Amino acid sequence: MIELKGITKVYRSGRTQVKALRGIDLSIKEGEFVAVVGASGSGKSTLMNILGCLDKPTSGKYMLDGSDVALASKRALADIRNRRIGFVFQDFNLLGNMSALKNVEMPLIFRGYSPEERYELAAKALDAVGLSHRLEHLPKELSGGQRQRVAIARALVGKPSVILADEPTGNLDSKSGNDILKMLCELNESGRTIVLITHDPSVALRAGRSVTISDGKII
Repeated sequence: MIELKGITKVYRSGRTQVKALRGIDLSIKEGEFVAVVGASGSGKSTLMNILGCLDKPTSGKYMLDGSDVALASKRALADIRNRRIGFVFQDFNLLGNMSALKNVEMPLIFRGYSPEERYELAAKALDAVGLSHRLEHLPKELSGGQRQRVAIARALVGKPSVILADEPTGNLDSKSGNDILKMLCELNESGRTIVLITHDPSVALRAGRSVTISDGKII
């Protein structure tokens, strides 16, 4: 599903160059649960941005579902983010003035679904994460674990090829964090491809496979 070959990323500031990624090779098969582990400054955030089509590599090839993402236009990248990748972030990235239901509906708006279709699909996604009784609650009325469940429902609603989870337990207590990891494991067991970005080796142990990144290289 994912094939990275010789991925580099160089940031330039005047005459200064920072090599964030130094030739990343990584293959992820459909249905895998892979953790990318690294300390702060290791390059894992840069790698996540490239995997999520939020940034483009300086050089190298990124194949996603057979398409060369590195050559895609900005419009094509936006479409890939909307249709092929489901995001789960550490800080949830929910819109505070919208209900759980409306937050989950957001990816479907850009696909042109009718209001009735959006409601049905979003309600079903929230039910799948155990929040059918919280449809109309605002994020501030939910616990951290519940907000992350809303984020997972939003990631699932468009039936993406891969779920990219960036430190999904970072802002949660241990019980809520374990609940979220258990949910990700269950999603993987049902056939979802999941890439988990984390600094915590104990979190990475929940994945089927882990790779470690350091100084911009997979070691």
